[in-house]
Amino acid sequence: MSLGTIRTDVPARLDRLPWARWHWMIVIGLGTVWILDGLEVTIVGNLSGRLAEPGSGLGITQSQVTGLGAAMYVAGACCGALFFGWLTDRFGRKKLFIITLGVYLFGTAMTGLSFAVWWFFLFRFITGAGIGGEYAAINSAIDELIPKKHRGRIDLMINGSYWAGAAFGALLTVPILTQLPVSWGWRVAFGLGVLLGLVILLVRRHVPESPRWLFIHGRGDEAEALVRGVEEEVEREDHVGLEPVDTTIEIHQRRTIGFGTIAKTLVSRYPKRAGLGLALFVGQAFLYNAITFGYAQILQTFFKVPSGNTGYYFAVIAVGNLLGPLLLAPLFDSVGRKIMITGTYVVSGVLLLGTAWLFGQGALNATTMTACWCVVLFFASAGASSAYLTVSEIFPMETRALAIAFFYAVGTAAGGITGPLLFAHLVGTGEVGDTVTAFVIGALVMIAGGLVEAVLGVRAERRSLEEIATPLTAADA
Repeated sequence: MSLGTIRTDVPARLDRLPWARWHWMIVIGLGTVWILDGLEVTIVGNLSGRLAEPGSGLGITQSQVTGLGAAMYVAGACCGALFFGWLTDRFGRKKLFIITLGVYLFGTAMTGLSFAVWWFFLFRFITGAGIGGEYAAINSAIDELIPKKHRGRIDLMINGSYWAGAAFGALLTVPILTQLPVSWGWRVAFGLGVLLGLVILLVRRHVPESPRWLFIHGRGDEAEALVRGVEEEVEREDHVGLEPVDTTIEIHQRRTIGFGTIAKTLVSRYPKRAGLGLALFVGQAFLYNAITFGYAQILQTFFKVPSGNTGYYFAVIAVGNLLGPLLLAPLFDSVGRKIMITGTYVVSGVLLLGTAWLFGQGALNATTMTACWCVVLFFASAGASSAYLTVSEIFPMETRALAIAFFYAVGTAAGGITGPLLFAHLVGTGEVGDTVTAFVIGALVMIAGGLVEAVLGVRAERRSLEEIATPLTAADA
């Protein structure tokens, strides 16, 4: 339903803001959810051996945890991303990033109360649905609130914070595996995830709605008031005077935008960008969801690492993953998206092939294997984070959340459902050659994603979102 036509300078005013305390509130309130995801995946992966032990209360095998259990989590994330992503574009970012966190908290709490295998699988699916919805709502909100000159590095750092949660989760599992009883120690880990989520929920209540979403959906006065308030806060706290802007955009406001219009835009208006998004998401999903879910199983199967010690190794890998986005992120805004995304994808894939060869030759032990993975994932983590940045930048504002959801769901379904099921089987055979095959598959798909970026990549650094992709409601769309 059309509401009227307005001319606004809100996007330009948001982009010209200096970095301020207000932006830190957004980063802390929204970005910390990736810590929860990292915590979830790592806890389950490292506790897979303990969950399979007699007396855990589940009667589940380690391969079921890292295979079907991981696939159910990712399937839930795919479904949640699509459903909540559509609602995010329709009803706003803020409503949905509160709802999706609530779904995550419920699913995690119920997982910790699991008494049977079917219950565990069901609530892994629900937990994943909450996390998938978070990806769509959070990434779209962050990119619409962060100034253009900081958008790339902030987005990468936030997505990379997943590995802060992974490191914490890995270390958390060590005392749980070594000090607490089999029957309820693993339940404590999920309970701590719920507590962390509740703290994030308290902070998130103060994060505003996206002004870009507001003025498109007939709430221009609210958008204007919100941005004016931020400007006054920045000028008062930073003792600066903000220069006026002369860039405006004319918008035909609409209360809602049909799903068919959004889908048509993704497929027919931006087919090359759609292909790029799929390639990037499939590549990173195969490398991460397919292999890191079962890393504890690799350590235990081939290097005889006790289940209580796998957390130490995974914490080291998580640190390597965390450092990649933190140290390389500024280059995505200076050197540029295309060069950096291509480079991180291809370099990580080539290094993984080298790791597979060394592993196949029997030249690695648990320590050197972990060191190799640290180097591989230093680059891969920055590349994987840039996949979310890419699809949130290169499509029109009205389709942003659903675009993130669509590419996350399709790419992750290919790599994150098929991958864990396939690779859990390969690693579960206990044959070195089968695990080498798993590594090679992940490496080749990652390299392919990098090559697609080299051909179809979009130069989005330091450009406004409206310049990269004109909104569907814009007068000159």
